Amino acid sequence: MDQRSLALQGCLLGMAVGDAMGCPIDKKSWDEICADYGPNGLLGYDLVNGSAEITSYTQLAAFVSNSLLLGAIRGNPDNYGKFLVLGLREWAKSQQVRTGEKTFCWLSYVNQMRRRNCMDTRMLDALNREMLGTPDKPIFRSDSPGALTAAIATALIYDPEKMQTRQVGALGTQAVACTHGDPETFLAGAFLAYSIVAILRNPEQPLSKLYRVAMDAVQAQYGQVYDEADTLCARIRRAMELTRDPELTPLAAMSILACTTAAECVSGAVYATMIHSANFDEAMIAAVNHSGRSAAVGALTGALLGARLGAEALPEFYLESLEVADVLRELAEDLSQSRSCMRIFDDSWDQKYVQCRPVGANL
Repeated sequence: MDQRSLALQGCLLGMAVGDAMGCPIDKKSWDEICADYGPNGLLGYDLVNGSAEITSYTQLAAFVSNSLLLGAIRGNPDNYGKFLVLGLREWAKSQQVRTGEKTFCWLSYVNQMRRRNCMDTRMLDALNREMLGTPDKPIFRSDSPGALTAAIATALIYDPEKMQTRQVGALGTQAVACTHGDPETFLAGAFLAYSIVAILRNPEQPLSKLYRVAMDAVQAQYGQVYDEADTLCARIRRAMELTRDPELTPLAAMSILACTTAAECVSGAVYATMIHSANFDEAMIAAVNHSGRSAAVGALTGALLGARLGAEALPEFYLESLEVADVLRELAEDLSQSRSCMRIFDDSWDQKYVQCRPVGANL
């Protein structure tokens, strides 16, 4: 298996691990977490019927990845925006009881991807409106992290031979702005998209350098328009500075960073990935154990570090009980092959991205 495929698998699987691990303690106080799991907090999954269950963070990223694959096959990068919207709306539709409607994503037939576990219910309201939000015309000026993983997915379709990196930044921004109109929040989407692209292209480089590249890209693209670009980058630089304090515990650092709003969750993920850049397990523990949005910081940390380390670096004990592991591996493999997607005689590809149904489905 090539390195790109392993990196994409690492990104999606890592995201799902952090999502599933952080969900049971999301928004709980540190005292509540210790009361439930002991003085060191949560050190692994809190399984439900033997499975680690995902939330809308993983679902959103998967649906957007699915829809952008359709875009890679049927259109060109200039049209990716409409396929991004298609994926967001398809996810919202999957959360409702509807029958007989045409679907465009084969993931709509995967039960775990349809389970309603939305971490930001206002998103469903926004995505069911006729007009979605834009940076210039927001629907809700929300600063919650609910849509950030959709921005990460926009980076997974990046093809340097067909796209400019600014297109990735614009897609990451749009992915969040459709439902969240706070400027620092949708600019966090751009930062995440640029970060994933930088990591996939240069995984051997220090994360501090790659995050600076992403911040520079956000500033170049949006700094003249939004003052919040400075605010976001200041938060991220603060998180990077905290990693240089040897006496500061991860819990104390997360308390300083707050990890409640979207921008704060991004800064928390930057801290967790840098303080444990070579140890996925330790990064996960640091990412979820705090009084903020544990599932969001966990999902972002898992995606960023998983993309850098690759699927082989993710401990098997995380993957063996992850309910959607095989589905995400399949999706990542399809993403890795999207640059040569003229697979006319591939029946499985035809079923998923032409007929829009999972392989083997008799519908």
